[in-house]
Amino acid sequence: MCDNDPSRKLPRSASSLIELEEKLMFQQRVLDELNGVVLQQQAELVRLGRELHSLRTVVHQLHEHGQGEDLPHEKPPHY
Repeated sequence: MCDNDPSRKLPRSASSLIELEEKLMFQQRVLDELNGVVLQQQAELVRLGRELHSLRTVVHQLHEHGQGEDLPHEKPPHY
């Protein structure tokens, strides 16, 4: 029976060390990916916050100038 797994030839402690290093590299890669997602979400939150502020400003200005108050509050005909 021929076994080509090089870790079988290493002492148990070396094999365990290699396994731990592989797990660490995997976890680091996942952590980096998650960090990228968090950064994208933070940028989106900032953009949405600015947009919300801008919309609130427009609504406030419309109410100050009396516009928008004469809009009908009835359902459109397609309801």
